[in-house]
Amino acid sequence: MPALYPLSDEVKVDILRKLALFWDGQWFLKTVDEFGLEAAVRLNAKVRTAFGHIEMRTLLRALGKRQADDLADAIRLVDTYGEVLMGGILRADFRTVTSAQAEALIYRCAAYAGARMARLERVDQACVACETLWDAWFEVLLPDTPVTVRYPLRKGKGDPHCHFIITLSSDPDTKGHRYAQ
Repeated sequence: MPALYPLSDEVKVDILRKLALFWDGQWFLKTVDEFGLEAAVRLNAKVRTAFGHIEMRTLLRALGKRQADDLADAIRLVDTYGEVLMGGILRADFRTVTSAQAEALIYRCAAYAGARMARLERVDQACVACETLWDAWFEVLLPDTPVTVRYPLRKGKGDPHCHFIITLSSDPDTKGHRYAQ
């Protein structure tokens, strides 16, 4: 048996990152071909939400954590995951504003860029999936803490970047997480 071609760990990670994104994009485009854009957008949001839970549970296990310590730690975990999955493909700033509020500014989104390259009749499909993704992440990271995520700016809606505002709820009647505009 001939020896494997040598690839550095950096090249292997880069290949896996690209293949994960290409797989996702091809799955979406084939779903559009089979079921139409609107059905594909709805199904993609459901899949992305389910996968969001898996992403954060996997990251927490890898770090030996059961959940985030607080909102700042949850934001650090999301930022870490962004680097693991996308490396330089994602351009974002994550910051904790107060102990109860954080922000994410997304300047380059691979899903949005992919939708534009595919020349779909709408390019907000990535936004539709993202609208449930953050909720899924925080359900895992802060399972006993009500969280509200607002998204006043989104690239897929024509804004120059995405802006997410993550707030811990002080309302004791709030159950679970809410994703609000």
